[in-house]
Amino acid sequence: MPKTQTTEEAASFEEALERLENIVESLESGDIPLADLVTKYETGTRLAKFCQRKLDQAEQKIEKLRQEDGQVSLEPFDAPADS
Repeated sequence: MPKTQTTEEAASFEEALERLENIVESLESGDIPLADLVTKYETGTRLAKFCQRKLDQAEQKIEKLRQEDGQVSLEPFDAPADS
């Protein structure tokens, strides 16, 4: 039987990041009952791990694209200043 994806895994990186940002904002507000806070924290942790996996996968793809003459040429990725 194929493994089913969690909601976080089915979402795109951008959707997961937006959900994570919303969770962080609500946690920082301090107006959440403790039970909801714990649930949101758990969801946020899963989303953060999902986003990190997606970033790691993208980095691996970029490294593969930089192969020259059979050797990998790793160069630091400088993100634009406005991101």
